[in-house]
This record gives sequence, structure tokens and C-alpha cells, in this order.
Amino acid sequence: MYEKLVKYSLLLVVVILAFSCEKRNHQGDKTVAEVGNKKLYLSEIAAILPNNLDKGDSTVLADEYIRKWIRQELMLKKAEENLPVDLKNVNRELEEYRNSLIIFRYKNEIMAQRMDTSISQNEILRYYQSHGDNFKLSRNIMKAVFIKIPAEFANPEELKKITANTTPEGISEIRDYCLQYAKQFDIFTERWVDVERVMNNIPATIENMEQFLKNNQYIEHQDSEFYYLVTIHEYMLRNELAPEEYVRKDIKNLILNRRKMEFLKNLENNIYQEGLNRNSFKIHNIETDET
Repeated sequence: MYEKLVKYSLLLVVVILAFSCEKRNHQGDKTVAEVGNKKLYLSEIAAILPNNLDKGDSTVLADEYIRKWIRQELMLKKAEENLPVDLKNVNRELEEYRNSLIIFRYKNEIMAQRMDTSISQNEILRYYQSHGDNFKLSRNIMKAVFIKIPAEFANPEELKKITANTTPEGISEIRDYCLQYAKQFDIFTERWVDVERVMNNIPATIENMEQFLKNNQYIEHQDSEFYYLVTIHEYMLRNELAPEEYVRKDIKNLILNRRKMEFLKNLENNIYQEGLNRNSFKIHNIETDET
């Protein structure tokens, strides 16, 4: 059976372009596989094959699709034969799914058209100041310069001096030096970075990072090949209030999500009120059979 399936799938590639992807009736179409009274047609396989595939890849993809279709139809056939009637009635679930999907798409479309997604810096600051307890750091962070340089080129004192200058001219000098000599470098004096992310680049372990940061301006390590230097310009420790710039993106998302919830709530209320004003619905009293 499998050899026959493979042999047939090889023939698919020869004629597959003759069938339109838009074809909906199967008059004159070739049957590829059957399970019970269900049939898989050649045009259905043509519809799922990208135009730019070569013959070999088309054959593999067609063969996989055929076997997947057979497995699914066999499982469906077995379920149809063995499930009781009440469990096979999925009309209600399908209708609920359709309704939910249409409403979801409508809400997204209305939000895209009407909801204001711009968030000012003042809004961010107000939210940050009002919810400070929610923005405690869960990790140590820093602003620093990281350099990994071949040991033969390393001059630690000179490197510390260069990386200590964060003026525009100093940053330019650091970058020029690193481009010429460094194996790896990163300048993050204008953004906060997770300390652990930096330490992943250094083959050394610091047992008590919080205490180390309080007492040191540099993290340095040297092995037989490289000299590693981190010049620390600022740091903040876990459980401290995160700097606003570090959580700015998170705050934007929180504000936007709150705005979405409020927008959708108002949308539903407005639609309900519109229906009420237009007498678009009736509520019946089942006990008295009155409206």
C-alpha cells in the first residue's frame, strides 16, 4: 500500500499544474485517495503546493499531505461510527465558534479604525508614579561598557581610562578603539541591561553580585587568550524601584491594554443602548408569556 502511494505521488507532480487552485467542483478531477465515501482530489493537493517548489520537494509535500489526510479521515470515520448521536451533534459548538470569531474580528476592526493608540510621555510618567510598587526590579541591572580583547593587545589601565569617558567624544573613541582591536564589545551607557546578560560573556563567576556592584567600578577577567573588562557607570539592584526608562515599554502595553478593555466595554454598552433605543430586541416573561 505504501509503495503504491509513493508511486502515485510521484505522478502527481507531472500533472499538478494543470489544475487550478481555485477549482471547487471535481468534475473530471483525478481522485488521489479514498476513505469510505470521502475522496481526496488532485486539485486539492495542487492548492496547497507552493509554485516555486521543485519536483522532489513537491512529491515529498504531496505524499505527506495524502498520508495526513488519510489518517484524519480514518480517525473521523472511527469517531462517526462509535460516538453516540448526541456527542456527534456539533451544530451548537460550530455556531458559537462562528459567532465568537465574527465578533472578535469586528471588535479588532473597530479598534483599528477608532481607538487612539498614541501614548504620551506624561501618561507613562503618571502611571509609573501611581503604580511604583508594581515595578520593583527582579534582577540587577547596569549601564556599562563591555570589551573582550585579545590578551596581547590589552592595556588594562588604558582601557579603563578610555571606557570611563561617556561624553559623545569618549563614546566615539571607545567605538573606534573596539572596532580596531576588540574581539567583542558592547556600549550600553544609554540603556539599562541585565547584569546576568553581561556576565554570560565573561568566563568568571561572582558569588555575591549585589555586594560586588556596591564596591567595584570594574569587572575584569583575563585568561590565556583574552582580557575582559566591564566598566560600570550605573547600577541598580533587585527589589529597588525600576527606572522609568527600563519599564517604559511595559507601561505602554499596560496602558494600551487598559484602554482596549475600556474601549470594548463602551462599544458593547453603546451597541446595547442602540438596540434598546431602536427596539431591536424583546425579552419575554416565560411565566406569563408576556413581552
